[in-house]
Amino acid sequence: MAKPGYRLAFVATLLAVVVVLLGAYTRLTHAGLGCPDWPGCYGFLGVPMSEDKQSLAAMRFPDAPLEVHKGWNEMVHRYFAGALGLVILGLAVQALRRRNEPGQPLKLPLLLLAVVIAQAAFGMWTVTLQLWPQVVTAHLLGGFTTLSLLFLLTLRLSGQRPMMPSVPGRLRTLALIGMLAVIVQVALGGWVSSNYAAVACTDFPTCHGQWWPQMDFANAFNLTHHDIGPNYLGGMLYGEARTAIHLTHRLGALSVTLILLVLAWQLWRNGLSRLATLLVAALALQIGLGISNVLLNLPLAVAVAHNGGGALLLLVTVLINHRLRLSPTTAGVPASQLHLNSNTTSRLDLPRA
Repeated sequence: MAKPGYRLAFVATLLAVVVVLLGAYTRLTHAGLGCPDWPGCYGFLGVPMSEDKQSLAAMRFPDAPLEVHKGWNEMVHRYFAGALGLVILGLAVQALRRRNEPGQPLKLPLLLLAVVIAQAAFGMWTVTLQLWPQVVTAHLLGGFTTLSLLFLLTLRLSGQRPMMPSVPGRLRTLALIGMLAVIVQVALGGWVSSNYAAVACTDFPTCHGQWWPQMDFANAFNLTHHDIGPNYLGGMLYGEARTAIHLTHRLGALSVTLILLVLAWQLWRNGLSRLATLLVAALALQIGLGISNVLLNLPLAVAVAHNGGGALLLLVTVLINHRLRLSPTTAGVPASQLHLNSNTTSRLDLPRA
């Protein structure tokens, strides 16, 4: 049976998906500075719409002309993020009240509350530091972290413990490596987005018609090189550095693909065909969306979907790791061979007539 708080955690997970997609939409529509202040917008709770309010907004922020549609993109994202924060607060309070009940997670809801507080700070710094790439990337990773932890909490509160075959310990290790590889790739994707390098290469599989074009890795990944203060809307790096970021993300995608395909194969061998199929499907979707971004010159719908695909792939790896923790381990023998050995032993132990 589902434990208390399951429905609230499930709703929070769905809300987190919306927040992640809205965050991507805000970045991709260049609305990260649609409101130059935080948490309000030009000093108001919402986007100023009347002539009087817009005149006052122009006086308050003469260097940040109001664009109403960008302001609403930013504020809607903030409203949903604020609602998510309140739901997570409710989960933490509920966990504290039920902390003495058997099977009630406590550390995970409290960790979620800490993460969402940090996310609020990064959201503020994203605006006040004018889209500084380091902060924007950290804010994106915080969103994915919040979503993953909420999904894990939902799984734990669901009360479901499906029958799992015995698996070798190395499969758990491989699943963890796969999840970490996806996290690194998400971080690279955030660095691509925050430095506006998504269209640094407009052909595929080559880049600028070459397999290894001219690139500047030193500036591309120098985290101390970017100064705090300038407006980073549109990016500050020149072409060779952005090309290096873009191509590194492609190479990361290739590495993640190989790791996850090996993981899927091992899952299949050990009797977990559904998890293997789900993993391959999520991976194929994300690869297709990534290639489409390049060939179609970053259409908004595909770019937002690519962010959602990254979240889906991460959640699938979280699910796999969670399920494997429920499995008994073997000394490295595949489940199919273990089952065969078990049947053979049973036949040998039968009493003779």
